[in-house]
Amino acid sequence: MKTIPLKIMELNELVSKLHRHHKPVQGHKFSIGVIKNGALVGGCSVGRPVSRGCNADTTLEITRLVTDGTHNACSFLLGKVCQIATLMGYEKVQTYILETENGNSLKAAGFQYSHTTAGGQWKRKDGKERRTDQPVCKKQMWFKSLLKAQEEK
Repeated sequence: MKTIPLKIMELNELVSKLHRHHKPVQGHKFSIGVIKNGALVGGCSVGRPVSRGCNADTTLEITRLVTDGTHNACSFLLGKVCQIATLMGYEKVQTYILETENGNSLKAAGFQYSHTTAGGQWKRKDGKERRTDQPVCKKQMWFKSLLKAQEEK
């Protein structure tokens, strides 16, 4: 497998085509894709943390990860995101998955389970409700600390 950079438009085409429950992203810091046997088999979007309580100076959040089911493509992308984030000087990468998902790819890539969110709807500062066309159920938060990787460099 090989990593390539993706423009947000390219990543969003994959998300629209392959993602089970999320819509395309509205912004990102960067996105990458994975090529196997000459075909684009998955992609990942990385941005600032969505939660206001997270430090965007030290933490990146994987906001979308999608594949066509190619074996090991998810954990491959997760590992590459962490390598890139380490090179950029970030201390942590985090992501959220649905409460019903098993997190096997995250475990394989060295991520640790943190907690399960309460889920539900929440309002923006301006009082408007957020989008409801995507899951508002409980979600698991997973993270990977990059500090050890930075110390080894």
